[in-house]
Amino acid sequence: MSTNRDYPTEPQLNPTIKTLAQAIFIINRHAKTAPNPKFLYKLKYTALHKLIKEGKAKKVGLHFSNNPKYSQQQSDVLIACENYTFHLPPSKSDFTELPHLGKLDKQVRNPKASLSLTQAKKILCTYTGLKENENKSLPARKKYNKPIFKKLGESYF
Repeated sequence: MSTNRDYPTEPQLNPTIKTLAQAIFIINRHAKTAPNPKFLYKLKYTALHKLIKEGKAKKVGLHFSNNPKYSQQQSDVLIACENYTFHLPPSKSDFTELPHLGKLDKQVRNPKASLSLTQAKKILCTYTGLKENENKSLPARKKYNKPIFKKLGESYF
């Protein structure tokens, strides 16, 4: 029985910049539709900041956000890593240090990545040192209680 696979089953221990960028792209794409995206966004944020600190990614400038909070104008930091670009919330120093690029160009797209979500998580977890909580269960839903209607003047207790 031969195992002929085109993709590695285990992520590399020393991932390249390209595989890290692909993993961040996959994490970001899945976080947008995930039921609980907190950990995925934290993984993206931590990995991008580590890449910037190591000089493997750089902050390019500021873009106006496509989905601003409370319908007010808001900017995001554009980060370039390999052939991929990502957005993160800006710090106060980013507004003084980075140029403002205006609106996001809809024509610029990230290249396709061929990683699964679990592979991307493994790569970024080993790179950043973050660990996903083992308790993946969602909080228990409260049991629905039907309303009780009393006659006018009767006590509910």
